[in-house]
Amino acid sequence: MLRAAILRGFFGPVLTYYLRRRRVGTEQFANLPAPVVFVANHSSHIDTPIILKSLPRRWRHRTTVAAAADYFYRDRRKALLVSLLFNTVPVQRDGGGVSDLAHVDRLLDDRWSLLVYPEGTRARGEEAGRLRTGAAVLAAQHGLCIVPIHLSGTRSAMPPGQIWPRRKLWQRRHPVRIAFGAPIRPVSPTDRHEAIESVQTFFAAQDRAAAPATSPAPSRS
Repeated sequence: MLRAAILRGFFGPVLTYYLRRRRVGTEQFANLPAPVVFVANHSSHIDTPIILKSLPRRWRHRTTVAAAADYFYRDRRKALLVSLLFNTVPVQRDGGGVSDLAHVDRLLDDRWSLLVYPEGTRARGEEAGRLRTGAAVLAAQHGLCIVPIHLSGTRSAMPPGQIWPRRKLWQRRHPVRIAFGAPIRPVSPTDRHEAIESVQTFFAAQDRAAAPATSPAPSRS
């Protein structure tokens, strides 16, 4: 309840002030069985609250976020904060054994959806980097669909190295586009490369579609 209140009462107004958000592909949720593995590109720390706020309410309240254990969970205070705000769980970015994902398996078995950033870190350019295949393996092992999510414009709003979105009083809000793709179902863990290639293809198509819409807005005189 506290997390929902923070997302609605704090992040909602903050995102509205700094960003002009546009959602594409929300019709994918009409007949989508839960849970799923959401796979998103990653350019900014603001990506997670944007995605959570863009999900339909019933999905938002049953989605957990994979967070880099070596970044968010080295400090206990930071770990508690991100867990409270975004319902994160620690995941090793450099891979690990089955025991390292046992807590994720339990959540998926308990019908929680999982949000994963398969690049492992924030991209330094506008386009997504190399995608790792762990999300596809998890989806196949649990018989779940992958739903790709493409974000554009978040890097300009809050680049790596900043702890708060940027916008001067006389500037327009940063245009941000959130696109949900059609579900992808890996048949088995051996299909993980094909599934991730489908995600990469979706990301590339959305990069082209979003380019004019998310170009920097001119400042007002």
